[in-house]
Amino acid sequence: QVRLVESGGGFVHPGESLRLSCVVSGSEWAIDTMAWYRQAPEKPREWVAGITSGGETRYSDSVKGRFSITRDNAKNTMYLQMNNLHSEDSADYLCTIETTYGSEYWGRGTQVTVSS
Repeated sequence: QVRLVESGGGFVHPGESLRLSCVVSGSEWAIDTMAWYRQAPEKPREWVAGITSGGETRYSDSVKGRFSITRDNAKNTMYLQMNNLHSEDSADYLCTIETTYGSEYWGRGTQVTVSS
């Protein structure tokens, strides 16, 4: 059974930083792409950043220059370093993966709250 477990969320003030982690376990297939999404109350789920198995990264315009996505393939773990957080970054952050078999899996999320 494939499991994705996010951690690292919390409460911070505007301008502060957080580092999220997503640990993947149980996959029989190699992990291809990994990505972070976020969902704020009463808003649609929003793609935040993605990273390929080769390390190529992409970011949404709203986080470009402030967030950094990385992965450690040996640990089946993905990270999201979030700097200079804004109140509008407050959301539930979810990680997702696609395996080389083409299956997609999601974690349950970690809550990020940015408020003064």
